[in-house]
Amino acid sequence: MSLPKIVTRADWRAAREALLVEEKAATRARDALNAERRGLPMVEVDKEYVFEGGDGKASLLDLFEGRDQLVVYHFMFAPEWDAGCRSCSAFLDQIGHLAHLRARGTSFAAVSRAPYPRILPFKARMGWTLPWYSSYVSDFNTDFEATLEHEGELVERPGVSCFLRDRDRVFHTYSTYERGLDGIGSTTTLLDLTALGRQEQWEKPEGRASALGAPAGSGNIRYHDEYED
Repeated sequence: MSLPKIVTRADWRAAREALLVEEKAATRARDALNAERRGLPMVEVDKEYVFEGGDGKASLLDLFEGRDQLVVYHFMFAPEWDAGCRSCSAFLDQIGHLAHLRARGTSFAAVSRAPYPRILPFKARMGWTLPWYSSYVSDFNTDFEATLEHEGELVERPGVSCFLRDRDRVFHTYSTYERGLDGIGSTTTLLDLTALGRQEQWEKPEGRASALGAPAGSGNIRYHDEYED
């Protein structure tokens, strides 16, 4: 095994401070990239999709649960599989308490092509309580490129798609897949993918902080049982 070089504390401090310069540059670059993402245009979703979840049939608008944003995780679970994808399962394992997203007007849900009766026992086995829907009877997965056709066969891939709601109108704002999911999973990284972002005053473009009347800014983060949904 190749281990890091052993040095004195002073040498370590010098190397750490040199790396910190690059880390801060990467943070500024990430902030700029996130601002560009929030500046993307959006497209209206005018196709009717049917999902099945714990409360029966649902539309894409229903997945918002009355909130203004929706983050969908495209969970790889083909109709013929007996269990969900292992890497997708590891991704859902790292999703934090949804109250922090919901306080900023953002819902989260997993969607798979597997029929809901296959999803339900696997969800129970994993101990997850987050919303998970089947898109088995709709073209949602293929339309949003989470299921692709390759050499005559349907192939699954993991991804995240973000949606924005204006009353009863739903808009698609962003999607990313596979390696684009690297480093995503916390509340802030998921919000960074959305059109309204973290709703912080310093974010660009201006005018989106507290756009939903949500508690904006890290100073308003609360214990998850103190939010008013």
